[in-house]
Amino acid sequence: MWVQANEQRPRSAVTTGVGIAGLIGLASWVLVARYFQLDGPYAGLVAVLACGLPMVWWSLAIDRVHRHASTGLDWSGPPRPLRDTVDITLVKLTGLWATWGLIAAAYCIGRWYWDGGYLFAMHVLQVAALLLLVLSVPYVLWIDRRLVEPRDGAFAFGQFLIGQGDVDRPALIEHFRSWTVKGFFLAFMISIVPGNFREVIQPLATDIVSGPVALARWLIALMFLVDVAFATVGYVLTLRPLDAHIRSANPFVAGWAAALICYPPFILMSSGGPLDYHYGTREWSYWLDGQPLLLAVTGAVLVVLTGIYAWATVAFGLRFSNLTHRGILTHGPYRWSKHPAYLSKNAFWWIATTPLVTTTGSLVDIVRNTVTLALVSGVYYWRARTEEKHLGADPAYRAYAEWMERNAPIPRFLRRIRGGSAAAPLPAE
Repeated sequence: MWVQANEQRPRSAVTTGVGIAGLIGLASWVLVARYFQLDGPYAGLVAVLACGLPMVWWSLAIDRVHRHASTGLDWSGPPRPLRDTVDITLVKLTGLWATWGLIAAAYCIGRWYWDGGYLFAMHVLQVAALLLLVLSVPYVLWIDRRLVEPRDGAFAFGQFLIGQGDVDRPALIEHFRSWTVKGFFLAFMISIVPGNFREVIQPLATDIVSGPVALARWLIALMFLVDVAFATVGYVLTLRPLDAHIRSANPFVAGWAAALICYPPFILMSSGGPLDYHYGTREWSYWLDGQPLLLAVTGAVLVVLTGIYAWATVAFGLRFSNLTHRGILTHGPYRWSKHPAYLSKNAFWWIATTPLVTTTGSLVDIVRNTVTLALVSGVYYWRARTEEKHLGADPAYRAYAEWMERNAPIPRFLRRIRGGSAAAPLPAE
């Protein structure tokens, strides 16, 4: 017997208003930038700022996230006296600055960080480094006086460096995992901001509406701008007062492997890579040339799929990042699927690439492309499973997963195809 879809959905860690605020800010800057043709790399960074600031305001002023118990901050009385926490703060700053030094060393060693779009990212991070060093002192001095437990992973690393007391090894390991995620992905996101922003700002309005293909391409670029802006904000603002801090980073090697092979320099899907599925292929507009109705319909489908992909990132508000747990989302597209971004992204690739036809006419290329794209989709299934395994340690995620099995349209549809009934509650993973 089917469970009614009006069963109470678990509460989401992020409200819809946060994402809407970010969209309004981003859209406002895009309009200004298009009017004045501000398409440079720093204008792209302003887009990230225009997206992030309204979300910070909404989170603090409307949602009052700084009052959430999950922040670990205690607002019940006056802050601790500075003399009670200053020693902890000094140790923590030692660990924090040393962590940033290790990340900087990794950037110096990695040759890919000094080529292409990464050059811009390195410039931005170099400029930001001094500002972060200065601001970290008053910030850590302040937050340690409010934290219920100020001895975190940075403190553990500081202890290790100065040889003070027994080091909390689990906290130390978690600290390194979390900062590895942030250091790796933040540089990547900053590197792709300028090019993505330029694709939205440069085209003239007359060119955008010149045909269904041009319109679809511009709208797809716009959706990717939304995704990139929100994701970049998420990697920057991993702060406890915003309740956007990293609760945990994925502890499973398989999870890291599945994620990292989708990003440079480890990416396997790039041109000539082992998972390159583009041999002899052309994009959808090539095969449908001269078919205006099919061009319009296919373009619309691809825009919708990209919109779902961007919506899945917007739903995170300030909290997007790979390989981390920063609160459980149950709203937006996550009411329909646990992995809406992966589903929409893979559907986009299958439709846009059309691996079953090639310009070479080679059956070998057709088979290779089809099987390889299937393997790529398999990688994203692998990513999804490792993410579920990580998040399954949180009872809030288990409650959400059980609700999804009973109520979400996609799992219910699949059960109907199989002729099954409502699934039993999921075990903890």
